[in-house]
Amino acid sequence: MAEEGVAAVEIGGALTRLRHATGLPVAFGGLVESGRPRVRISELSGTTTAALRSLAVASGNGLGGRAVALARPCAVTDYSSSRQISHEYDVPVAAEGIRSVLAVPVVVRRRVRGVLYGALRSARPLGDRTLGAAMAVARDVEQALVVRDEVGELLAVARPEPAGPDRGAAWEQVREAHAALRALAPRITDPGLRDELLSACGLLTVERRADGASLAPRELDVLSWVAEGATNAVAAERLGLRPETVKSYLRSAMRKLGAHTRGEAVTAARRAGLLP
Repeated sequence: MAEEGVAAVEIGGALTRLRHATGLPVAFGGLVESGRPRVRISELSGTTTAALRSLAVASGNGLGGRAVALARPCAVTDYSSSRQISHEYDVPVAAEGIRSVLAVPVVVRRRVRGVLYGALRSARPLGDRTLGAAMAVARDVEQALVVRDEVGELLAVARPEPAGPDRGAAWEQVREAHAALRALAPRITDPGLRDELLSACGLLTVERRADGASLAPRELDVLSWVAEGATNAVAAERLGLRPETVKSYLRSAMRKLGAHTRGEAVTAARRAGLLP
């Protein structure tokens, strides 16, 4: 799936969470188009018409465009009569019958990547609690996009050439990427996204022998960092564990691999196809 398609899925899932968290009956949103200073509204939830679908909102125009330009949340109590915004999009907004609207930008690495909207069909103030709940949903989307970006970047540098004098250095990049990807996994609360990341980790390992050893996910996490030369304390910091816990996982992995030292465990894991 293309990057834009993946991000659109994140926006779509966020709209349902936004409606649930805020109690607002209508939600919609979209991504900033690549190379263009505008948001394309692609996802709708709770709408009764298609008036807003595919609407292109230019930066600075309307409520969403204002949120993009300022990179901060914006809200109006009555869209059609508000003096805080320009009114290029009054017709589709009126066609959907919405009045009170909030727009929260999705900001990743200081760049607005999209906008989430929530709306009422009556002109009532949207309080701080509602806005805060919408912002929390946007932060979840931001975190998911950050992780996806990091995964893409790590995989991009972890593609060694099949042969040549630089093969050893390339494989070191693969190993570093594998360890970093494994460390990212515990930060992900979405089970589907976490499984996707772990599958990406699997792409960086060689095919596992049928009779090879099997390690628990956390044992493999620890061994990935040990393979990078990390001490127990460093591995614990990277994985959000206590050093004693890391030591316990390492001992268990060594026992399963029939290894007596950390180095032997790493070598055995690589031979079994558990590490790149």
